[in-house]
Amino acid sequence: KVDGIRLLPAREFPTDREGIDTFRRRYREYFPGDPARSRIYSEVSRKLMPGGIESYLPLFFADTQGLLDYLPPNALLMPAADLDAELATDWQQIEERFERYRGDIERPLLRPADLYLAPAQALADLGVLPSASAALPVEALPTHAEELRAWLKTGSDRVLFVAESPGRREAVLGWLKPLGILPREYRDWSEFAADSKRYGIVLGPLQDSLRLPADGLAIISEAQIFGSRAPTQTRRARGSKVRDPETILRDLSTLSIGAPVVHVQQGVGRYRGLEKLDAGGIEAEYLVIEYADGKRYVPVGSLSLIHRYTGSEEDKAPLHAMGSDRWAKAQAKAREKAADVAAELLQIQARRMARPGMALEFDEADYARFCESFPFTPTPDQSKAIDAVLDDLRAEKTMDRVVCGDVGFGKTEVALRACFAAARAGRQVCMLAPTTLLAEQHAKNFADRFAGWPIRVVGLSRMRTAKEQTAILKELESGALDIVIGTHRLLQTDVKFKNLGLVVIDEEHRFGVRHKERLKNLRAEVDMLTLTATPIPRTLNMSLAGLRDLSIIATPPPSRIAIKTAVHEWNNTLVYEACLRELRRGGQIYILHNEVADIEQFSRNIQELVPEGRVRYAHGQMRERELEQVMLDFYHQRFNILVCTTIIESGIDVPTANTIVIDRADALGLAQLHQLRGRVGRSHHRAYAYLMVPSKRALTADAQKRLDAIETLGDLGSGFALATHDLEIRGAGELLGEDQTGQIEEVGFTMYADLLARAVKAIKSGKIDDTPFGQADCEVDLGASALIPDDYIPDVHARLTLYKRIAEAASDAELDELKVEMIDRFGLLPQPAERLFDATRLRIAAQALGFSRLRVGGRSATLDFGPQPKLDTVKLIKLIQGQSKTYKLEGQKRLHFYANLEKTEERAPAVLKLLASLAV
Repeated sequence: KVDGIRLLPAREFPTDREGIDTFRRRYREYFPGDPARSRIYSEVSRKLMPGGIESYLPLFFADTQGLLDYLPPNALLMPAADLDAELATDWQQIEERFERYRGDIERPLLRPADLYLAPAQALADLGVLPSASAALPVEALPTHAEELRAWLKTGSDRVLFVAESPGRREAVLGWLKPLGILPREYRDWSEFAADSKRYGIVLGPLQDSLRLPADGLAIISEAQIFGSRAPTQTRRARGSKVRDPETILRDLSTLSIGAPVVHVQQGVGRYRGLEKLDAGGIEAEYLVIEYADGKRYVPVGSLSLIHRYTGSEEDKAPLHAMGSDRWAKAQAKAREKAADVAAELLQIQARRMARPGMALEFDEADYARFCESFPFTPTPDQSKAIDAVLDDLRAEKTMDRVVCGDVGFGKTEVALRACFAAARAGRQVCMLAPTTLLAEQHAKNFADRFAGWPIRVVGLSRMRTAKEQTAILKELESGALDIVIGTHRLLQTDVKFKNLGLVVIDEEHRFGVRHKERLKNLRAEVDMLTLTATPIPRTLNMSLAGLRDLSIIATPPPSRIAIKTAVHEWNNTLVYEACLRELRRGGQIYILHNEVADIEQFSRNIQELVPEGRVRYAHGQMRERELEQVMLDFYHQRFNILVCTTIIESGIDVPTANTIVIDRADALGLAQLHQLRGRVGRSHHRAYAYLMVPSKRALTADAQKRLDAIETLGDLGSGFALATHDLEIRGAGELLGEDQTGQIEEVGFTMYADLLARAVKAIKSGKIDDTPFGQADCEVDLGASALIPDDYIPDVHARLTLYKRIAEAASDAELDELKVEMIDRFGLLPQPAERLFDATRLRIAAQALGFSRLRVGGRSATLDFGPQPKLDTVKLIKLIQGQSKTYKLEGQKRLHFYANLEKTEERAPAVLKLLASLAV
């Protein structure tokens, strides 16, 4: 078995149709004439096939299926106008690659005709299909869910429901159940068509519903029922799904045996896996934590008390003993430190509050007209961020908001609208960018967008002459300029504003410590908006602690495609192929070589390697005018391969550049790699990022972690998840100052963030925070196994992750989404997993009413009151008085509920009904 494909001797080739199709599909997927993989031929063919692989596979592919074999016989053809030319171009490229590499004896290639269907044959096959000449007569269905319900009750059509996935199918069935509609499940459309049932449901990606009146048939999509299409079923890399930031840090998906974990009541121990135990005939699963003096078994339902230890390297994490006072002392010290930090942060906040916000007022009609000049429709996340910023500007306190979003996701538009609102309200705006090139690009973009409005925009950087800079500073001081955009030059003491109202910072982590101190002072005086693609740990910490407002733009623009990222050892053939592919589709390439000393020679080598390209180079030590000209020439496509240093990290936007090759990627930081990768993929074309290293074996542990993170988290919107990886790799650090040690190392980052958030809340309310952790959880026992069976999800990490997410769910809606996700990924839930969800729903409801423990058996349920019950006592008394045989109080500590609960599936609904009746 090589690279996941087992090459078989002829006598062992599969003979059944399914086996042949599988082998053929995998062969084409893994060996599309790629020289990097064709080495496998010579490595295995001598052992498996004495006659050589070429003597067997042409025979195998003689039975190749054509395009028509994959289509139903009644398919309609909708041919593209330039199909002939496209096929001819593709075939020419295939043949050229074959000719280029066919002479390699060590890596022989199959002929194109043995691998691909020739254009003439493909066109001949397609020619027998009927063309789609006329549109089918269709009608629209009601657009609102309530109207659709009424239509379903009164209509007489046959109805086929279409769900995105098995999980969504369960959601649709749940929606239909109260209507008395129980559709039969079919594998495909043809099964429904051949049957006589009125209602059916199938799986498929259908966006819009329709009705065929001539056939008396309605096809209803899931989007018609729930109002929006379900997310794509392509699974994102774990962690790239944007959830609450703290949830990302608490996630256990990458936990390995021996890794440090924190139990909020017991301290830091080492994870030793999941283990099943039999407790009174009921099987349950526990997370095992090893401490200095023994093991502790934590029920999976209590995983909200557990999180990964983050704050220093794993081997430096402390190991506590159960029952000792070390953990209590560590918590006390961390609590004290958090209180000090909170006091300092609140002092900054107090300065902000003591100086009331400007409560900007601007003409809403003007703002609406300005928004119309935006050529795209804002994404939902973008709209939320814009609304949040505008609300901050209108508020009576100064704004300090971080807008985090991947490169190209629309952060600049958020800033543009904020700047417009501030300028139209009569306030000056200062925008800071980390590099001169980026400042100039922002200045140009802002000037273009504000053209036609009485708003003066100017750029201030070292590209301006001394005379021009002096004139700009005078106009700023007099109030003649509305918006100034520049680098850290704007933070110098000679820059004075007449009426500064808003400061916008692009990539705050690129500014130095002294600059940040100046920004910290500004933060207490004016509205502050920070834009970042990957927040550094400190900025992330501040946001997690709730001390700075955070907006995440995680929704990519509709046409954006995720960047394909791969880590390779440097290979000239691979680099040539990558460049050639990009050039042939009319694109441009970045090749990053971060060594100024030999960048000129390196660019000459690239020109020799890729003679089809036009190569130039750029680096930060070039003269400003020369550098600007090179970048502008690249932008205007006067050449197509730019060899450069990390100067492009925050460079100009080049939509036609969609391939980047990063030499010595192991020497760059995670935030840098993410920023550099973001230079490509800024259009609707598929983009590629190649992270090249000298040797994978020689990588340091940290470099390996960084490259693994950037390669794994290649999905759109993964910048925030990358920040959490950066947090782990570099250490959490203190929230204030540059110290990377401190109490965080003793208790872990998540615990410290919790303590800090609680300290802030306590100081604001004038109280002392001495509440112990983990006391509010309600223990639930349904008297039956409530777990995820290992024959349902064999992977321990996957089970652990899902246990954690279920335990931390805060609402029924979150549980429903998790349930749908699990069904999509693993199939319908087995009974023990259903009971796990039931137990969690009970815990959420019981905890909200202040119960501390809930036990259910076959004949009764017992509910223990916590120290501060929050239920309606009048309702409770009436319940006991009216049904004294069913409900009984045991002092002031316990409520007994007697009923026939022998069927385990009826236990949770019965107790949930009781809890709902007691709610305030």
